[in-house]
Amino acid sequence: YVFGTKPNDFLESVSSKLAPNSSVLSLGEGEGRNAVFLAKLGHDVLGVDASAVGLEKAQKLAREHGTEIDTKVADLESFDMEVSKWDGVVSIFCHMPSELRKEVYKKIVGGLKPGGILILEAYTPKQLEYKTGGPPVADMMPTLDLLKVELDGLYFEIGEEKERDVVEGRLHTGKAHVVQVVARK
Repeated sequence: YVFGTKPNDFLESVSSKLAPNSSVLSLGEGEGRNAVFLAKLGHDVLGVDASAVGLEKAQKLAREHGTEIDTKVADLESFDMEVSKWDGVVSIFCHMPSELRKEVYKKIVGGLKPGGILILEAYTPKQLEYKTGGPPVADMMPTLDLLKVELDGLYFEIGEEKERDVVEGRLHTGKAHVVQVVARK
């Protein structure tokens, strides 16, 4: 498991903001660590990722933890999030080129039910100075100010850029510069 099997620290710290038994969409889910964590809390989780291999590992991880998740191999550009379907959307280090990100974030706003929440953590462009993970291109990393524009229609309960230690497998380890968001529709 490239990013480990434990959930993202930020997601774990704010997961109680999801209503019990929520329908949750996890974008860029990869190998399942966050989806499995949420399913173990009682949520109905769909993990979406472009990697079939990653999602096979996610299903294996769910079985090992005695829980179930749904997975779908899809490109986020064409993935239909549907309208007012999700109680929660999770985006943990799901980096995209800025033009795609703007379109996906519009889909997130539309896909959340009224009162639904987005939980997001991403590297900021300042992360390029740290070299401890993330994409090699600033265009794929949002700032808090960009997120406030791109997620228009959501109220930010938490919105912070910060330096923190990230220890998530071999590709995300060390001091990092991130943006953390909990935003409600």
